[in-house]
Amino acid sequence: MESPQTAIKQWNISLPIFESSDQGLINGTWVLGDPPQYVLQWVNPIFSPLIHEDLLVITEHLHQQGYTTPRLIQTSSRQNCWEEESGCWRVWSYIPGKTIHKMTDLDTARVAGGLVGTFHRALSTLEHTFIAPKRDFHNTPQRMKQLRQALEKAKGHPLEREATALGEAILAAWKHWDGTMEQPLRICHGDLKISNLRFSADGNEGICLIDLDTIGAGELSAEMGDAWRSWCNPVGESNPDGTRFDVDIFEHSVRAWIRSAPPLLPTERESLVGGIERICLELSARFCADALQNSYFKENRRLFPQEGQHNYIRALGQFRLAQSAKEQRSRCEEILRSSH
Repeated sequence: MESPQTAIKQWNISLPIFESSDQGLINGTWVLGDPPQYVLQWVNPIFSPLIHEDLLVITEHLHQQGYTTPRLIQTSSRQNCWEEESGCWRVWSYIPGKTIHKMTDLDTARVAGGLVGTFHRALSTLEHTFIAPKRDFHNTPQRMKQLRQALEKAKGHPLEREATALGEAILAAWKHWDGTMEQPLRICHGDLKISNLRFSADGNEGICLIDLDTIGAGELSAEMGDAWRSWCNPVGESNPDGTRFDVDIFEHSVRAWIRSAPPLLPTERESLVGGIERICLELSARFCADALQNSYFKENRRLFPQEGQHNYIRALGQFRLAQSAKEQRSRCEEILRSSH
């Protein structure tokens, strides 16, 4: 990967570069300027550079709908990104505000639900054939197959015992999951973890969604299942002992989302709560497999020095969250039925 100082020359921008405190698990992010004016990102090669063709259409539509969104800044040679051997680089406009990493209060839950619902409503009027190759982020059966393959190759791994026991429990829970994945496709964000929502400095207003690489056709049950598994776990992804599914956060966010979102089909509404357990199990499977393979998710080696340990802890947390969501499914379905 080229240095950010080398990459930014393609835009002819002369501003100080600071590593962002809001690093994701996949891409690299830097802030340009003090105060910030732009965001520079290295894009992991798992994403085709063609995604930027789609992002131009998506962000232009959102802008026309009056929805705040980051906008791509073209290079000096009028390209949407700069490709190099290990990935590509891009520059976004900077959106003032703050990012949070844990949902800790009900007002924020309400704001988040309304923000995402408005996003879905804005995109419900867009007809777009995506150019970039589709990435099947929420293909849960495939994720379970990949977990099984990782477990079969775990012999001799330092985490073999723990990861195998957890992996088998994940696969058993998935076998007994009660839900449907056969839903209409809508344009979805694809990764609605709480850190991909941008809030005003005081937290009282939702500004926009960020990290738009995963936008594509998907089911709302997976989209919102991913949102609620992130939002409704106040302790975050790295604390399995404190993990629980917070129904109060779910209630405040789902009511705000329903009010702001486009009208739902009955089958979509009925699939939403089951989608929470599904996505918790899916992400648990992904973390568990990566604990053995160390091929995808970044780990915090300062807190978890052993390779794979952080992803194992994440996998355990998501599995416990799936169990908690399943235990409270009836109550969540009752809340959803009464939301208008």
